[in-house]
Amino acid sequence: MSLRFNYTKANGAAFRAMMALEEYAGSHVTDKVLYELIKLRASQINGCAYCLDMHAKDMLKLGDHSDRILLLSVWREVPHLYTDKERAVIELTEAVTQISHHGVPDVLYHKVREFVSESEYMDLIMAINTINSWNRIAISTGMFPGCFDAK
Repeated sequence: MSLRFNYTKANGAAFRAMMALEEYAGSHVTDKVLYELIKLRASQINGCAYCLDMHAKDMLKLGDHSDRILLLSVWREVPHLYTDKERAVIELTEAVTQISHHGVPDVLYHKVREFVSESEYMDLIMAINTINSWNRIAISTGMFPGCFDAK
């Protein structure tokens, strides 16, 4: 893969709009580990190497989460690694990322709402939508881990 172009330079207004979404989501999902789990799971589903690399490193800066990062794609098989709230939010991340498959079933909505208010639910949706947008930008412009290092 090769970088097609640096989108931050090609269209600064679009980059600033995405950064506004990121700043909103990042300031409203106060559990930073949960925020990184959202980013990692969506990026796994979308196949975004750039974002997986970035957010795995970001999560490691928050503590020793190696097992949680390595086993996130099989989180259902290792429930002891994730809290009940994290498992509900990871499942929500999967549903929203793949919204055309089954939507967000009522049972999942209610499971997540056991842990968050309506306002916090909306903040989670914004975080999931934001990372899905970043993934699509990265993949569409040919970004890969380290692609900006030599630029």
